[in-house]
Amino acid sequence: MMALYVDADACPVKDECLKVADRLGARMYLVSNGGLRPSAHPLVEMVFVPDGPDEADKWIAERAGPGDTVVTSDIPLAAKCVAAGARVLKPNGEALTPANIGNVLATRDLMADLRSADPFRQGGNKAFSKADRSRFLDTLDRVMRAAARDLPAPRPPAEDQP
Repeated sequence: MMALYVDADACPVKDECLKVADRLGARMYLVSNGGLRPSAHPLVEMVFVPDGPDEADKWIAERAGPGDTVVTSDIPLAAKCVAAGARVLKPNGEALTPANIGNVLATRDLMADLRSADPFRQGGNKAFSKADRSRFLDTLDRVMRAAARDLPAPRPPAEDQP
């Protein structure tokens, strides 16, 4: 069964993730350090990891693989999941793939270096828009359908022999 792993702390698209997971019948894991309202939905599993740096990331990275989709803004986590064969999306709908994850990771590291060199440099992030939400919903649906094709084909049942 395909799974959707959501790095849920500060994720703005949890409702959209549930919509797509429900439509496709995928298991959804909301992974966080706590502070989220539990979901009664039968396909959703709330995973509360211990406090500490990157605990949610470690939990997701240990489990995600081919046939799975991961939603995260954390680029190092995305790189691990892409390397494991999972499909990865940022909450704005940007797909992180083997073709682009190296450049995205390098840009993240460069920007971290620039911020540490100039403490007055502001983040420059733009606000999350309705267009971002819509783009994410459409892209998640397409990516999860493609991830389902990554799953191994089910084996036919063994025939009983007399």
